[in-house]
Amino acid sequence: MAAGLTAVGAAVSARALAISSTRRLMFDNLHTGEVLDVAYWINGAYADEALAAVNHVLRDHRTGEAHVIAPTLLDLLSALSVRLETAPRFGVISGYRSPATNALLHEHSGQVASGSLHMKGMAIDIRLDGLDMARVRDAAQSLALGGVGYYPTSNFVHIDVGRVRHWSGA
Repeated sequence: MAAGLTAVGAAVSARALAISSTRRLMFDNLHTGEVLDVAYWINGAYADEALAAVNHVLRDHRTGEAHVIAPTLLDLLSALSVRLETAPRFGVISGYRSPATNALLHEHSGQVASGSLHMKGMAIDIRLDGLDMARVRDAAQSLALGGVGYYPTSNFVHIDVGRVRHWSGA
């Protein structure tokens, strides 16, 4: 039964995105203080300048290195907004990670995957002010559009566009 609800939820969010002529996201990079409010999808197409702005704000804050962020990750965040019935400002803990940064973090934490999707621009760690992170986790899992990691001690949710899976960390 839960699988059916997941499939229905994903279909509802996909329909909501399909009929939208504009997809807008708001990011607050918690390390750099940069804020971005951007329409990345306009009239049926991704907006190149908006995608470049997203790549910049989600860059590796340790090295300054930017990378292409998968547009499907942005679509997943948009679907999550629809599911949460709000237009949240995504507090970004980690967007893109350079291989050097990822290796450093992996060396100091067993919770950082050596082949993390952050290095491919396919993952983001977020916090949403005013929303319970367990609710955000549940909403993301119900979409069944990628991986969802829940870190209650650190108060964030990891979302990626890899294979569908979920886990909890510290």
